[in-house]
Amino acid sequence: MGLGMLLEMAAEAGADRILVGRRAEGLTASELLKRARAAARRFAGLPGERVALIDVNSSAVPITLFGAAMAGKPFVPLNYRLTDDRLRALVRRTAPAILVAGPEARNRVGEVDGIFWLDRAELLAGSSSDDHPGNLPAEIDPDAIALLLYTSGTTGDPKSAVLRHNNLTSYIFSTVEFAGAEETEAALVSVPPYHIAGVSAVLSSVYSGRRIVYVESFDPAAWVELVRTEAITHAMVVPTMLNRILDVIEAGGYDLGSLRHISYGGGPMPVSVIERALRLLPQAGFVNAYGLTETASTIALLGPEDHRVAFASNDPKVRMRLGSVGQPLPSVSVSIRDAEGRPVPTGEIGEVWVRGDQVSGGYLDRNDGVKPDWFNTRDAGRFDGAGYLYLHGRLDDVIVRGGENLSPGEIEAVLLDHSAVAEAAVVGVPDMDWGEKVVAAVVLEEGQAISEGELRDFVRARLRSTMTPEFIQFRDALPFNETGKLLRRVVRDELAAIDRPAAVK
Repeated sequence: MGLGMLLEMAAEAGADRILVGRRAEGLTASELLKRARAAARRFAGLPGERVALIDVNSSAVPITLFGAAMAGKPFVPLNYRLTDDRLRALVRRTAPAILVAGPEARNRVGEVDGIFWLDRAELLAGSSSDDHPGNLPAEIDPDAIALLLYTSGTTGDPKSAVLRHNNLTSYIFSTVEFAGAEETEAALVSVPPYHIAGVSAVLSSVYSGRRIVYVESFDPAAWVELVRTEAITHAMVVPTMLNRILDVIEAGGYDLGSLRHISYGGGPMPVSVIERALRLLPQAGFVNAYGLTETASTIALLGPEDHRVAFASNDPKVRMRLGSVGQPLPSVSVSIRDAEGRPVPTGEIGEVWVRGDQVSGGYLDRNDGVKPDWFNTRDAGRFDGAGYLYLHGRLDDVIVRGGENLSPGEIEAVLLDHSAVAEAAVVGVPDMDWGEKVVAAVVLEEGQAISEGELRDFVRARLRSTMTPEFIQFRDALPFNETGKLLRRVVRDELAAIDRPAAVK
């Protein structure tokens, strides 16, 4: 089955239900289907093997996504936040392609061989008409490529992750109830369209019949106001967003009673932040979703009941589950392996491996998009005795001090336990004696003060001395990307450039 069938099923089940936009002016399921089919015929009649998009969140996203799927051409949303040179390089790699974008993007990129530019306004105007000459494929091969997403690496060229129709539909069928949303439900989507969470938000909302309300750029006060005015019931946030949203709610005394479901992911969520959220939004069910681009979104969930039980528990082992990403979905298998690919005992940290129909794991031009039997995520993690998965950062981020592997995530969690610390980043920097030494950068809560020595003592009292940062830099902010992932390599390079003697043990 191709992705276009998801929209066709939704339109058949509820043709007049609004699926995209505000309550007063949104597109119904039948209108979205009509526009996607018109776009598909246009894409089919134009040169180009793929359909790319450079755009912020708008109705052009689902129209282009489903239109490309129906035309039998991979959808390639590009990161508009990249510098002009990097964006131009990705456009060249995507050619030959149809590129949907506004005039500003075209001016930034310039003319590129093999690219047919289609103005977004023209697409939106033309998609309301059926007068396009292209012929659509009779059927879509479920093994054909539906989506190409450039992964955000910190070094080297981004890899082009391959997701096929059956990867994405397998994820939707195993996690979403068809037409299961009430007509009053609305999902606030603030993740950019070039992120797997932005794509899965479209597919899951359409298939369930839930209205999508887009946010072009995140502002916490505007986010809260939109929840109120549009009676938003579902939202997805990243950790850095949630804390700022809670500040607005607490300062303004807002009642966001419509919010029934809040999912979060994209980076580690400090336990103190989720505890605060559970207190301020007791009516909401919180979900921690862990997934990757290569796995077509979520592979493990910490569900609402898990949150409530852990939050109410006095048992430290149960309470600590708020720091986990929950348990694997029934549709996937997850294993923790050592460096040789052998399973490790429960409780031991290793690499997270995953397999299942939704898992692609292939990259274009790297291995021709061939799916491996097991996909090794390069994430470090462990299972507890109850089957809850805990992440310990990327394997590349592990600090090797004197031959001992140290988890930066474990040290960061301790730093974040201190009431004065709002954000923390722990990295390893080169050291003549030990190979690497542990250092940290922290952001303090507003109005809080603590010395470096006091904070180091706090860590040492909870972890062994080898895991205590040798120095801690206090700063106003940490660098995150737009989906809430810490730019750890930036922090590492900045701290490595500081000529600082080791602290006295």
